[in-house]
Amino acid sequence: MEISGVPTALVMGIVIGLLGRLVLPGRQHIGVLWTIVVGIVAALLGTAIAGVFDVADTKGVDWIELVIQIALAALGVAGLDRLLGDVA
Repeated sequence: MEISGVPTALVMGIVIGLLGRLVLPGRQHIGVLWTIVVGIVAALLGTAIAGVFDVADTKGVDWIELVIQIALAALGVAGLDRLLGDVA
């Protein structure tokens, strides 16, 4: 995946963040903006991790990279929900 600009990063952040929330059971108590931020960070970190393991650029869809990104987003959403859930 190549993130070539801010609009692309926002779209990928939304998609990855929502997929990260989708794999978690129950309701998360964080807002849409936090989901997007977590998704953007997870997309960037996931791409970097996939690059380290040389699975970032494959023929077709980069499934391993996508799984890494979604897993990072799920961890980020769960952690942020736990952190912000204690405040509210």
